[in-house]
Amino acid sequence: MRQKILKNEPPKNFALAWILLAILALIWGSSFILIKKGLGAFTPLQVGTARISFAFIAMIPYTLKSIREVPKEKWKIIPLIGLLGSLIPAIFFAFAETELSSSLTGILNALTPIFTLIISALFFFHKTRTMQIIGLLLAFIGSIGLSFVSDTGGLGNMNFYVWFVVAATMMYAVSINLVKSNFPDTGAVALTALALFSVGPIALIILFSTDFISRVVNSPQAIESLICIAILGVIGTAFALILYNKLLQLSTPVFTSSVTYLIPFVAVLWGLIDGEKLQLLHYAGMIIVIAGIYIVNRSK
Repeated sequence: MRQKILKNEPPKNFALAWILLAILALIWGSSFILIKKGLGAFTPLQVGTARISFAFIAMIPYTLKSIREVPKEKWKIIPLIGLLGSLIPAIFFAFAETELSSSLTGILNALTPIFTLIISALFFFHKTRTMQIIGLLLAFIGSIGLSFVSDTGGLGNMNFYVWFVVAATMMYAVSINLVKSNFPDTGAVALTALALFSVGPIALIILFSTDFISRVVNSPQAIESLICIAILGVIGTAFALILYNKLLQLSTPVFTSSVTYLIPFVAVLWGLIDGEKLQLLHYAGMIIVIAGIYIVNRSK
């Protein structure tokens, strides 16, 4: 049976939708510098799983009261949303930032709306238009170009760590469409709590199977890194996912994922404050990616 077409209707509450969009941009735009600081003492796998573990623990009080809000036939989708919308991307972004600056990672995160549209078209029967296809191509050209820009500003070999970000944004896109098509009336807090509950124990098992405790005890940067990861998990993941799911219910998948318009600017600002340097070609690539996303959303 064909699933219900996802309509690109205007936000149900225009003012609230834009306020949530701005708050999310600030929170998630700050996530990339927090990941960078977390990597000061911990491995990428530890940063990703610790992030989800903190988020999972923060949402435990809401889990039991949320179980009844999800129909039994929908339960099998919850772990998929948890994996694709939280756990795996958290790990992938941490791996990406071992070779990419937090600024560049934040810029590439802007691909999320592009993949949201592609997934909508392929699996949820959303119709695409010529201008949207042009926007898609433009954004891809910009992102591929960014992968060839070296730290000195010239063109070099492709940095394959870019593809960790690409894969993570594709997973976000699948998760967005699953939420919108299957849980339009489920409470944002309940959906977030249950998604994290489905992957939190997995994250904890992976985390404590590593040398995480040893690093906490012995690394001089451990406390600072752990605080950054805790903020990343509680505020940047648990709290932000509540806002995100609420925004998704108020608007459309493409509008919601457009939070990535603003995320690159916040990420770049934090990167500059932290001493990162972006070259002219980095900014050119960012403009091309965002221009492509703008064309996609404008043409709907």
